Amino acid sequence: MSTPSLLILPGDGIGPEVMTEVRKIIDWFGARRGLAFEVSEDLVGGAAYDAHGTPLSDATMAKAQEVDAVLLGAVGGPIYDDLDFSVKPERGLLRLRKEMDLFANLRPAQCFDALADFSSLKRDVVAGLDIMIVRELTSGIYFGEPRGIITEGNERVGLNTQRYTESEIARVARSAFELARKRSNKVCSMEKANVMESGILWREVVQKVRDEEYPDVELSHMYADAGGMQLCRWPKQFDVIVTDNLFGDLLSDVAAMLTGSLGMLPSASLGAPMANGRPKALYEPVHGSAPDIAGQGKANPIACILSFAMALRYSFDQGAEADRLEKAVEAVLSSGKRTADLMQAEGGTPVSTGEMGDAILAALDASL
Repeated sequence: MSTPSLLILPGDGIGPEVMTEVRKIIDWFGARRGLAFEVSEDLVGGAAYDAHGTPLSDATMAKAQEVDAVLLGAVGGPIYDDLDFSVKPERGLLRLRKEMDLFANLRPAQCFDALADFSSLKRDVVAGLDIMIVRELTSGIYFGEPRGIITEGNERVGLNTQRYTESEIARVARSAFELARKRSNKVCSMEKANVMESGILWREVVQKVRDEEYPDVELSHMYADAGGMQLCRWPKQFDVIVTDNLFGDLLSDVAAMLTGSLGMLPSASLGAPMANGRPKALYEPVHGSAPDIAGQGKANPIACILSFAMALRYSFDQGAEADRLEKAVEAVLSSGKRTADLMQAEGGTPVSTGEMGDAILAALDASL
């Protein structure tokens, strides 16, 4: 197989800073582990709008369709708030997800032992936490039609449509069940079947897929609002959670904060296999562009680095090397090194973005 290809889209705010550290990691794997990547770089979000008047050019979109995986930093910032909705930075990310048909968004919520005290919940509730949320990403209320702001009588009305087909539900359910088979063989499906017809269909289809194709996997159902409450009450009851686009957006952020910092969490968005057998894929940190600290060397690069670890695992079949990178991150955290977002109230001196990246490289060297 030819050298795997990566398209890097640093984006806006802290995106370029954290991506610089990822480039160091990518280079390390090429030099020290014989895992070379063909890397190209382009613009997305506000950076693309500044250069081209659009948050994602057609040429960049074409590149994204051709490579084995896309690695994205972050998009957006207050300087773009007054742009028309159609050209806001976030539209570039949504276009990538939609046109690449990245229907399964994987959002892990894993609590490193060294950071268990950073959660707003008690240590015994979150220590050892390892949840995977599978969020449907290309349909539902964010894409349904009709949508818009219309006028009825003498007032305006905001309109969005929640819409799901059976096939859209079934394919993301299969992704969740396949993941569960590699973990603890347990899936909880979350919707609002008590008040939404789309929720009724969701529950029926997920159950049918399980019964006909994955009878070995334990399946439970839960209303999404109750799921949010249970994530805060007893999160370790869950292994894989599968849910729709809107509820997945909300629940994955709830789960993220159980770990103590959004700066720690990666994500993967996967689609159907390409001709070479690899899935269409985009990897990105959960955190935003954090324009208030951009350019100051304060950003935590770990979420973006762990997003590359997910790429190693899900796009390039390098699970052992993904484990190596994740253990290097854990070793650095256990040593007490922290970026500013992970500092305890009692003080200490935070390391910079670059220093954190260098520490992870040193830990990778020590793993050999």
